[in-house]
Parts: sequence; C-alpha cells; structure tokens
Amino acid sequence: MSWARIMAPLSGGAGDAAAVAAAVMLAEPFQAEMAGVYTPADVADVMPWMGEGFLGGVQTTALESLKEAAQAGEKAARAAMESVTYAKSRFVALQTPVWAGLSAESRLSDVVVFTSDPPRGRGPLSEAFQQMMADEQRPVLIARQGLKTVGGVIAVAWDGGKEASRAARLALPLLEKAGKVVILAAPKASSRSFDPSRLQAYYAARGVAAEVDTLPDSGDAAPLLLHAAKKAGAEILVAGAFGHPRLQEFIFGGTTRSLLNSDEPSLFLSH
Repeated sequence: MSWARIMAPLSGGAGDAAAVAAAVMLAEPFQAEMAGVYTPADVADVMPWMGEGFLGGVQTTALESLKEAAQAGEKAARAAMESVTYAKSRFVALQTPVWAGLSAESRLSDVVVFTSDPPRGRGPLSEAFQQMMADEQRPVLIARQGLKTVGGVIAVAWDGGKEASRAARLALPLLEKAGKVVILAAPKASSRSFDPSRLQAYYAARGVAAEVDTLPDSGDAAPLLLHAAKKAGAEILVAGAFGHPRLQEFIFGGTTRSLLNSDEPSLFLSH
C-alpha cells in the first residue's frame, strides 16, 4: 500500500513552517505529492453580519481589510512552502467558498497534516481541523514538535471498535515504513470484549510484524495508552477518534480529548 497525496492546511501564521515540514517528512518516503493549502478567513462567513443598516463605507473598509489580510497570509504561506525543498510540493490558495474548497482538496488527499494547536481549538485552523476529522472523516496526522521520521516506533491503540479498526487499517502504509509496531490494548479500560492477536494476525498477513502490549490496569484509557506509548518509545500513536457522540466527548473530555491535549507522541487519528 502507499500514499500519493499529503495535504497540509496553512493559515499564513507562525505554525505553517512546522506543518509544511511535517507534511514533507510524511510525503517523502512514499514520493507522494505534498499540497500546502492556504485556508484564509472567508469573506462569505462575515457577510451575514453586514446586512441592512450596515454603513456602506464601513462595509467597504472591512472587506478591504479582509482582502489585504488574505493577501498577506497567502504570501506568508507561500514563504513557508518555499522553506523546504521537495520536488513534489504544490501550493493551493483557496478562494470563496473556502470550506467547500478545503473539503474538495481533502477528499483527494490520503492524509491531512496539522500541528498541535488546531486540534486543541487554538488558532485560525481549529475549525479546519474539526471539519477534516468530524465532517469529512479524513485521516489526520497531528505532528508534535520533534517528529523527524516515520521510520521509528509506531504504537496502535486497539479496542476492537469501529473507529480503532478504521484507524488501524488506514495507517497500514505508515506501519509498513515503521521500524517497529506495537499494538496497545487495555481490555480492563474498555466495555468491549476483544482479542488484540486478531489485529496482529491482520497485520502479519499484510507483511507488518507487530508486538502486542496488553495493559493490565483499568480506568481511563487515555493515560494508560499514553504511558504505554512512551514506554515503547513510540513517535506516533495510531488511534480511532470520537468513539462516543461528539457533543458528549466535548463536554466530558473522553479519550480523544485527552489524546489531543497531550504533548506527545504525534497522533494518527481517524473517525
């Protein structure tokens, strides 16, 4: 298996250089295209606030300011793309309607790359992250600081559920490049009954040798998985996202929220 297109949404902000570097790092082993997609604030999103009674001169000034900000952001995003030398890189600047364009770009990409801030609800790309994960259901790599290679240790969180299964399958091209794969299972922290050796056999049939680490403790799964991943020396943790209803997960936290708020390792998530 392989990946052919890696996409990184860009905002024109300080985090773009790190997102571009991570996307190139992921694309290179597959000789995949790396698409940096500039995602500006959409004028169409603010137009409803400029309805009847809004002063024409003020409206014109506000729209001009947005246009100037978008141009400056695009210039900065282009500069971030030019900070790396990768032959198969491509820059895309989205126009109104921005969200429709972002969706279209993501649907033709194998993985979407973000840095740590957008998944935590910080910065201009936070809504883009939610759109990719929850609405478009695209596989996402959250690249933490220090991720340099995909050829190290990768851990796979496994509970036999639909979300974990999808993530475990979609991550196969990544796992094929790994130096070591460890399946993490915490049966006492799950309401499901599952056998991690089934996933191990699935991987073996596809040429990926994986170890199984069955965690003996009960309680919240997230800290157990994070501790086990750190113990294994994993640079990336593969996991299913939003296994519970999104609203409930947002209010009460949940495993996904805990993983997003962690500082390490990097995450490969799929919903």
